[in-house]
Amino acid sequence: MYWFVAKIVYQIICGKGEHLPQFDEQLRLISAVSKQEAWKKAQQIGEQEQYAFRNQKEELVEWRFINVPELIALDELKDGMELYSRVEEPDNAGSYVALLQMKAAQLQSQKLFELNV
Repeated sequence: MYWFVAKIVYQIICGKGEHLPQFDEQLRLISAVSKQEAWKKAQQIGEQEQYAFRNQKEELVEWRFINVPELIALDELKDGMELYSRVEEPDNAGSYVALLQMKAAQLQSQKLFELNV
């Protein structure tokens, strides 16, 4: 088994989303036998940990999973542990999401996925 750090990104949407766009970037530890398996696990974590709740104004607040744009191999640490979280407020949400999707697509297409690390 190998250890990886995966960046998992969520968009935070409050109500109808008529606010400055916000994104939560989380670095997570992933234990896997290959980079491909680590990416799949990170995707599953991202999807499973989407959530929503009602705030004090009864507006729906959502953490919507965007993608896993970064994955780095590491030495042994704790599986699934969140290492870092940062809320992003870009000027253009569409461009920000497009950049994340492009990075995730590049990561998926790398030949490293064909190897065990």
